[in-house]
Amino acid sequence: MAVVQTPRLVATDVDGTLLDRNDDITPRTLATVRALWQDGVPFVLVTGRPPRWVGPVVDQLGFAPLAVCANGAVLYDTATERVLHSQTLDVALLQRATEIAREAIPGCGLAAERVGAHDSATPQFVTAPGYAHAWLNPENTEVSSDELTSEPAVKVLVRHSEMASADMAERLLPLFDGAVDLTYSTNNGLVELSAPGVTKASGLGRVATQHGVAQTEVIAFGDMPNDVPMLRWAGHGVAMGNAHPAALAAADEVTGSHTEDGLAQVLERWWT
Repeated sequence: MAVVQTPRLVATDVDGTLLDRNDDITPRTLATVRALWQDGVPFVLVTGRPPRWVGPVVDQLGFAPLAVCANGAVLYDTATERVLHSQTLDVALLQRATEIAREAIPGCGLAAERVGAHDSATPQFVTAPGYAHAWLNPENTEVSSDELTSEPAVKVLVRHSEMASADMAERLLPLFDGAVDLTYSTNNGLVELSAPGVTKASGLGRVATQHGVAQTEVIAFGDMPNDVPMLRWAGHGVAMGNAHPAALAAADEVTGSHTEDGLAQVLERWWT
């Protein structure tokens, strides 16, 4: 379905889509996004990042949009820094999922993202012993394997630094048999598990409903497999030129890469 009129809601992934290689929003893209925001069009960040990692993006934008975080599991108000809604894996499902992951991928590390204030008393990102981080400067709290699954979580991270994420997903998907939603946003040995039915599409759909915007009036941008449900759901899904083949196949249109102002190239049809 193609958007033929001005979109009534614009949604975008963050890493590899809105941000360039230096984690910056380029001046051209920023000007276009601010123009649509000033025009009263809702702009939504839809990301795998947890809420605590969207602050630097909001600072660059200069305004505070809603953010769909943790691949659709969390709706976050960046203006008030409040979680408005969350969908979690319950303890029983957490335990089952982590058992399956350990058996299917020997040597994998496990981590869980929870909802709450990240401090020494209520850590958000908890890791089991031996978890090898996929990024620099993690804000993790190491706990025992049993404690990792003792509380509900918005997502579980399964990490194996010597495997590709695609290979991990291929191995795990048949074993979960729909019990969880599995995706990935990088191919460096990390897959993420959410409650069944929780995707970027489900999170974005909630926001669109709140704004009274029809699915056909939404334009969405993304670049990785975790963006595929959103690209398919939106009235017009746009994959970046740097996108994963799965995102390219799911999109209605392919634009320039995140280093070529691909998002602005499309939005400038309506906002300059």
